[in-house]
Amino acid sequence: MNPSEDTRPSPIAGTWYSGNPARLSHQIDEFLSQVKPTSIPGRVVALLAPHAGHIYSGLTAAYAYKTVQGNSYDLVIIVSPSHGYYPQAIITSAHREYATPLGRVPIHQAALSAFTRAMEEQHQELAGVRNDNEHSIEIQLPFLQKVLKDSFQLMPIMMRAQDWQTVQRVVQGLTPLITQYKSLLVASSDLSHFYPEDIANQLDETTLRQVELFSPQGVLKVEEDGSGSACGAGPIAAVLAAARRVGADSVKILHHSTSADVTGDRSSVVGYGAAVVYASN
Repeated sequence: MNPSEDTRPSPIAGTWYSGNPARLSHQIDEFLSQVKPTSIPGRVVALLAPHAGHIYSGLTAAYAYKTVQGNSYDLVIIVSPSHGYYPQAIITSAHREYATPLGRVPIHQAALSAFTRAMEEQHQELAGVRNDNEHSIEIQLPFLQKVLKDSFQLMPIMMRAQDWQTVQRVVQGLTPLITQYKSLLVASSDLSHFYPEDIANQLDETTLRQVELFSPQGVLKVEEDGSGSACGAGPIAAVLAAARRVGADSVKILHHSTSADVTGDRSSVVGYGAAVVYASN
């Protein structure tokens, strides 16, 4: 197969977000237009953004992506949970690029090869999968395609295992890449799932408090003891820990919402949060 033709086809365009390029572009512009710029007193290193359908979590995601609007990065590393089942603990794409209605996003082959070697050195298998249905990586791409000034390359990392040992292995592999390339980290995660909204708000507040405290282990702890909830607790912890390794020292929570803001159904909601991680001046 010609490498330029080895493209992961989108399984969610037209359902999770618009499959029409002009409509999708306009919808993202509309989300971004509703967000006032936030002054970040330092260099943005990482973002937390939700990964539900754009109609539900797009506005919250826009709060995160607004902080990097107009920036340029050589490498964007998205760390997400794995909603499908694979036996391996850490997964990536075996394709060479992702497709969205806004164009193609190449996977940074040199960075991915270096990360693969780092996993092998830690006796950790990295599974490359094809034609996956994972939405939590792809749902971020149209926002990135819209807000970043120049084209970028992607490294997708999906974590089935979300324990501290796996987090540490991911961080060990990511750290040299973040220093080698001009990079942006993105933790793709929703918060609590299918609780009444008052309970969801309590769970989400607990998790976001640990994010704000810049505590990777705290994020995992509240997930484990049930006082907080995030489907991507492991990815959030990995991104926080990796960001700290390369000089980030502050986190700002930007927005919180639930699916009830769109559906009106407060009996069973999904929570969404946005945050920015930065190295203060």
